[in-house]
Amino acid sequence: MGEILAAGRRRAGLTQAEAAIRIGVSQSRISTLEADSGALTLNQLLALFGAYGLQLQVEDRGDATIQITQESTPEW
Repeated sequence: MGEILAAGRRRAGLTQAEAAIRIGVSQSRISTLEADSGALTLNQLLALFGAYGLQLQVEDRGDATIQITQESTPEW
């Protein structure tokens, strides 16, 4: 995800500092997210996609209905 964010930022013609100002975080946070997106929050992801002109698309995988029980968890 970090590579996608960095490429999207560059395609939008933004520096890390400019991207940070747009979404209200520090430049170092943008750098961290591009290097290791494990700490990326959903709000930050959506804000960055909006700032970069990217679109997040969610699709149904076409699986049968998933039944969630205490013994099983859905595949993320």
